[in-house]
Amino acid sequence: MRTQVGIIGAGPAGLVLAHLLARQGIESIVVENRSREYVEARIRAGILEQETAEMLVDTGVGERLQREGIRHDGIYLQWPGTRHHLDFPALCGRSVWVYGQTEVVKDLITERLGAGLPLYFEVSDTSVRDIDSNRPSIGFTDASGAAQTIACDVIVGADGFHGVSRPAIPDALRTTWQRDYPFSWLGILADVPPSTDDLIYAWHPNGFALHSMRSQKLSRLYLQVDPDENLDDWSDDRIWSELATRFEIDGWTLNEGPVLEKLLAPMRSFVSTPMRHGQLFLAGDAAHIVPATGAKGLNLAVADVRLLAKALTAYYDNGSTALLDAYPETALRNVWRKTHFSWWMTTMMHVHGDEFDQQLQLSQLRYVATSEAAARSLAENYTGLPLDEL
Repeated sequence: MRTQVGIIGAGPAGLVLAHLLARQGIESIVVENRSREYVEARIRAGILEQETAEMLVDTGVGERLQREGIRHDGIYLQWPGTRHHLDFPALCGRSVWVYGQTEVVKDLITERLGAGLPLYFEVSDTSVRDIDSNRPSIGFTDASGAAQTIACDVIVGADGFHGVSRPAIPDALRTTWQRDYPFSWLGILADVPPSTDDLIYAWHPNGFALHSMRSQKLSRLYLQVDPDENLDDWSDDRIWSELATRFEIDGWTLNEGPVLEKLLAPMRSFVSTPMRHGQLFLAGDAAHIVPATGAKGLNLAVADVRLLAKALTAYYDNGSTALLDAYPETALRNVWRKTHFSWWMTTMMHVHGDEFDQQLQLSQLRYVATSEAAARSLAENYTGLPLDEL
């Protein structure tokens, strides 16, 4: 097989890139080691920054987002006895959308397959070859067991933290930064209407809690727990009781209902450089991971490939390599901005350390609630700083 851009990974990064390239007439082939059913079902992020949502709508894959997504114009910050609302449009002129990553992926797969463009699921033995040359290639075994090779101009590794792309960069050239947080999230999906109009981020001495949603009928809620927690120790009744405790506020009641799913998610920050080696470019979780507190993971992956799509379009339009050469530095500035914001939200909202640390957290929360400048900074970062401002 021969194509212009070979893409490893059919998550949001790989699929958005393939979609943006197709709109510019640039050929690509996407390979994915999981099945279509698995990719469309895996639970991930659910908050879209305004630029991410607008991009999906403007490029023709936002019809369901507009119909089923939930626009949010702010969040609540809560600590015992206080729940404070941040008005995003008033603070920075932007909003966010609740629309699950699974739904974004479904929309992109439907669009690509409907257009008859190549997307291979359930591949194995994937490898990248000759990335230091002008004739790189991707090798893999397809679902039928046949060995395949894709010759391409450029390879984009969007195959996640455990993929083959990042390790293809020589160890001596790679630098990584990692922060493992001393807590995890216990998350549930509940068959009950949300108890709130906007997301609630709650600090409590027992630990952080988050009230989110997936639709007007489904609620998603999270509890901070120890990283070695066992899901079997958390009955539905125990979960609802702890959520009610951490969200308690006068005049408000938490809706309870059947728990459809439970999960445990570790919390960590991870950045790996370089994001380019030869003709191999990294995007999304292949290069970086952020804790979910800041709602940046999906949006950061999309930002990477928006930069790459622009750079590849310039290359194929007029032969210019300037944007491709600049990609590692340009993308990394955005990676560290979102990594910092995610770290800041995580360390402000999660109970850790001693009572001194807790008093610092409460002081920070009160400052954000009373300082317009501090509130605006949170709003700007949460809704997404425009790429051209980074």
